[in-house]
Amino acid sequence: MTSQFKTSLVKLTEILMAKEAWYVRCLKSNDSKQPGRFDDALVRHQVKYLGLMEHLRVRRAGFAYRRKYELFLQRYKPLCPDTWPHWRGVPSEGVEKLVKHLGYQPDEYKMGRTKIFIRYARTLFATEDAFEICKHDLASRIQAKYKGYRAKEEFKKQKEAATKIETCWRGVQARKEKQKREWAVKVIKKFIKGFMNRHQASAADNSEYLAFVRQSYLSRLKDNLPKTVLDKTTWLTPPPVVKETSEILRPLCMRNLVRKYVRGITPQRKAQMEMKVITSALFKGKKDSYPQSISKPFLDTRISEQDINPRVVQTIRHERIKYSAPVVKYDRNGFKPRQRQLILTQAAAYMAEEAKIKQRVPYSAIKGVSVSNLGDSIMILHVSSEESKQKGDLVLECEHLFEALTKLSIVGNKQGVIKVVQGSIKFDIQSGKEGFVDFATGQEPMVYKAKNGHLMVVSLRARTR
Repeated sequence: MTSQFKTSLVKLTEILMAKEAWYVRCLKSNDSKQPGRFDDALVRHQVKYLGLMEHLRVRRAGFAYRRKYELFLQRYKPLCPDTWPHWRGVPSEGVEKLVKHLGYQPDEYKMGRTKIFIRYARTLFATEDAFEICKHDLASRIQAKYKGYRAKEEFKKQKEAATKIETCWRGVQARKEKQKREWAVKVIKKFIKGFMNRHQASAADNSEYLAFVRQSYLSRLKDNLPKTVLDKTTWLTPPPVVKETSEILRPLCMRNLVRKYVRGITPQRKAQMEMKVITSALFKGKKDSYPQSISKPFLDTRISEQDINPRVVQTIRHERIKYSAPVVKYDRNGFKPRQRQLILTQAAAYMAEEAKIKQRVPYSAIKGVSVSNLGDSIMILHVSSEESKQKGDLVLECEHLFEALTKLSIVGNKQGVIKVVQGSIKFDIQSGKEGFVDFATGQEPMVYKAKNGHLMVVSLRARTR
């Protein structure tokens, strides 16, 4: 029962809210409360003093709500930017602008001499709702203005306090600066006098200056000592007062550097240096990319034995692997690139592809090795077909060119057959047929078959200092 009553009450409320409100005026027909009897004087008196005649005239015209211009404008002026916060003109004109801004339709209102007449209650209710919403916005604006005013006053106070603190601090700093300058003037005078007498024997006039010169030179020398044994130009030029000291310290410093360098050389480092000496003898001043390779250490191998296919390792198990590196082999016909593994053993050089050995070249069959003088990584192995059973020479590209050729020269004892060539390199495609590799420099490195049938190798231009 309670839920049914609640449901009925909600439905009734919804029905009432959907209706438009009307006001009913009740008149007392007679004083004796008898039905069907009307006292004309009593009814006329009630109609007169209840204002029903004026109300009827307004309702007959169709406008149930009326307000004076001043009151209407004073209440609703925040709803229009033109009337807010103050309207300086005639109130009727301000009301006209206000209702146009609110979007009143021409049939919803009329302008009288001193009042505005509104036809529908919903129009006034909508205006009142908009005013209620606007009041919150106005309150926020007023609050923001007030907070801004308070913050501005607080900022002014803090700024004045900061200015006073800065003034006092600057005064303290200025007094300290004055004392420093007075001290600096005395020191400068003393040093000027010492500089003027620097070539004389140590005395009261120049003793502090000479002590400063010695200390300054030794401090600068400590920070600028030679870093390596080969550095012969870093030693600072000494002033006359410490020239003898400098002559004693310089040999001591060099001996110390030599001692540290000798003690720091490991067997691996020694082997590296020996290999670098061989590389220098082969390529120094001959190939453009050699200077960039000096700082790069050589490795024992570029492909570990575990990364080589077991079938390949099983095939060459009787020969000890000395070095291996990835290379790109270019076919003699068409110059199609092929990924290969270059494996150097005690007796021969192998070209392997995954689990298969493609070529075996004994060191005795290598007639020569040709490389260009530019910055590319191409090498041509000139092979004797009779000894190696190869159809022709091998054209290879190796990223670690200097390392691979140095290893080849050591393992195969081929220092005398490695040549640096300028221009094109001729090689044997097969017996009685020759091919050429042309070399050039450009913006980007590339290797391709040229229109003339040669293999064109383009390398980056060498950087000039």
